[in-house]
Amino acid sequence: MQVGEELSIPSYVYYTAGAFSLGVYYDIVSLKFEQNQDLAQYKDSDTQVSSRCASQPLPAKVLTRIFVNGSPLGDIFLQYFRKFASAKGVLINTFYELESYAVDSLSAHYKSYPKVYPIGPILKDNQGSGDPSVDDLMTWLDDQPEESVVFLCFGTMGAFEGAQVREFAEALEGSGSRFVWSLRKPTSSLLPGEYGDYGEVLPEGFLERTAGVGRVIGWAPQVAVLAHRAVGGFVSHCGWNSVLESVWHGVPVAALPLYGEQQINAFELVRELGMAEEIRIDYRIDIAGQEKAEIVPAGDIEAAIRRLMAAGGGARGKVKEMQRKSREVLKEGGSSYASQVEFFQDVLRNVGLE
Repeated sequence: MQVGEELSIPSYVYYTAGAFSLGVYYDIVSLKFEQNQDLAQYKDSDTQVSSRCASQPLPAKVLTRIFVNGSPLGDIFLQYFRKFASAKGVLINTFYELESYAVDSLSAHYKSYPKVYPIGPILKDNQGSGDPSVDDLMTWLDDQPEESVVFLCFGTMGAFEGAQVREFAEALEGSGSRFVWSLRKPTSSLLPGEYGDYGEVLPEGFLERTAGVGRVIGWAPQVAVLAHRAVGGFVSHCGWNSVLESVWHGVPVAALPLYGEQQINAFELVRELGMAEEIRIDYRIDIAGQEKAEIVPAGDIEAAIRRLMAAGGGARGKVKEMQRKSREVLKEGGSSYASQVEFFQDVLRNVGLE
């Protein structure tokens, strides 16, 4: 933005997550730099925090860990969010109908920050694959009843230690649901690896007992799986891309966030929007490997899967309605189409061409 100012070029920010998390981050910036609060007081705290983007207080435990654990890197990131105030506008990968309360709040209550433009959903299509194992998976899904399969997938960096994996396995067996489970191996780097033999981490006999109803795989073509008619539920880390993909394909989520802003996303989906079932909205893993993750018991996971896959579940109806809206907003006359037009008009004004 500094370079843009020197060259008289208007600068805009593209924020790849949602409007709600952006508002929460603006509020955290205010707590630190305007109210001079020590954010470390919120680490592992049972207190609640108000946000102008939320209709109810947030548990402090859903705040992004790096901002409350005293990390110098967290302060650097907050300085970046503070600098959003110097932009001409902020484009957000969301759409008004999904986050109307948050978008309206950003316009009404954050006067020191620029106008927001909800221009999404912007999605990546990763359906293409020449992998025979993926083709085999899709063939298996073709043989399953509509909306009968729960899909477990936890994003680019989502991997669990053996004790938690066994809790997931017990939950899946107990739920009786058909399933596709993207199971990946923790490594010393940020990115998980692939198991050579799932038997090294799964309970003895699990693969044999579930052979008729489930598939355990490594990397998963997430968009292709969510798009399949057989998939009726998604156990997810609530990364924003995954949230938008679940909405686009009308698949409700059971929330188990892991890192970043995912706990904030989970809070919004479960508590604010009623569009997801909760496993734990304040669960997290330390991707730096310095803190041992809490074990979520099989009973909690199984109960959430049963609620998720229930035919009359409230989250399912809300997601289906939002799916319909997500397909309209980018068409001419839709809210995101109009927001994109408004953004381009603003750019032209700022460079003196309108």
